[in-house]
Amino acid sequence: MSLRVADGIVDPDHAHGVVDSDHARLHELGYKQELKRDLSMISNFAISFSIVSVLTGLNGLMGTGLNFGGPISYIYGWPIAGTFTMLIGLSMAEICSSYPTSGGLYYWSAKLAGPNWGPFASWITGWFNIVGQWALTTSIDFSLAQLVQVMILLSTGGLNGGGYMISKYIVMALHGVFLLIHAILNSLPISMLSFLGQIGAACNFFGCFLMIVIPAVATERASPEFVFTNFNTENQDGINNYFYIFVLGLLMSQYTLTGYDASAYMSEETKDADKNGPQGIVSAIGIAVIAGWAYVLGITFAVRDIPNLLSENNDSGGHAIAQIYYEAFMSRYGSGVGAVICLGIAGLAVFFAGMSSLTSNSRIAYAFSRDGAMPFSSQLQKVNKQDVPINAVWMSALVAFCMALTVKLNNRSSHSTLTRHNRLELVKLKKKVQVVEVCL
Repeated sequence: MSLRVADGIVDPDHAHGVVDSDHARLHELGYKQELKRDLSMISNFAISFSIVSVLTGLNGLMGTGLNFGGPISYIYGWPIAGTFTMLIGLSMAEICSSYPTSGGLYYWSAKLAGPNWGPFASWITGWFNIVGQWALTTSIDFSLAQLVQVMILLSTGGLNGGGYMISKYIVMALHGVFLLIHAILNSLPISMLSFLGQIGAACNFFGCFLMIVIPAVATERASPEFVFTNFNTENQDGINNYFYIFVLGLLMSQYTLTGYDASAYMSEETKDADKNGPQGIVSAIGIAVIAGWAYVLGITFAVRDIPNLLSENNDSGGHAIAQIYYEAFMSRYGSGVGAVICLGIAGLAVFFAGMSSLTSNSRIAYAFSRDGAMPFSSQLQKVNKQDVPINAVWMSALVAFCMALTVKLNNRSSHSTLTRHNRLELVKLKKKVQVVEVCL
């Protein structure tokens, strides 16, 4: 693999071929300007912050945090993971200021590893990075499809109230639909993506205020002692080592605090990239750490019964955060409508996270192909008339869909009617047994 040297230096956005400092710097790094440089620092930050998406990570893996350690694992684990993430982000920001290219990490590896190890370091970093980014897009959009599944279930009465659970095939179809929509949006000019990215960042930020709504609605709240000192050692996997339990609980925090490197991948589309790219990285991490810790802290005050939240027999079918929302509104109003609305707000944040994630990994695919490191590189590096790497966008969406096909879905959803009937009969039987035990 060899980094391609630009064969010309003409700025298409400026009359008479006048070249600005961003274009000149990119030429020094070995490339010509092909993407439209239209992102401000706010827009660059918004894309990274949307991908970090506190609501996506914390809501999706709340069950993991509760199962492995409970409040202790994420109330204290979140700032630990956030501190180390910020240290990594600061290091990346410094390198980004020196090498502001869409290649990001793989380009940096090539330069920093030296001429002997540079090609290998670049190749291995690039492939690990792009596969991980595709998997991230898959994870985000698939979690959105599952969230819609839970919203439909709760809006029709919940698992124990005769609610309707869509089949696993519909979940997969929804995943494909979301990817299709995101691919269409990513085919738009970068100016439109900039606007949508800012909306996504706003949804993620203001959605965190559910940390106030949910505990305020709940009629029963957890005590400060539970929130700050409870360490759940009873997990569904039979793990007894306390340290290992705590480490596994950190997965909830670490999964959330990813994607901030998107600011680097968008640097060839960012004005003053040597400054705004690094600022986008650091600010996305900093705001996410603060907002995320406030969110988990507030939501934990609405946690009452951890085993029930993790049980597949609860009304949400085992979706912990949905069950927390649902129990809060049911206890106050006797209706789960408010919970579904709140989940819809979270779902909107997840939707924009998926859109921005596809934007990010399509730029990696474009840059990697530009250096001839991917199959069909000549096609994937093409940029259309709107300065969008269109083939990289659609290829990334297709790969993300294919990755989801490997997921082992819950067979319960494909037989929902029979399962609901059986569950309701078991609940009735359990109540009868309890009555008999009391009588005896």
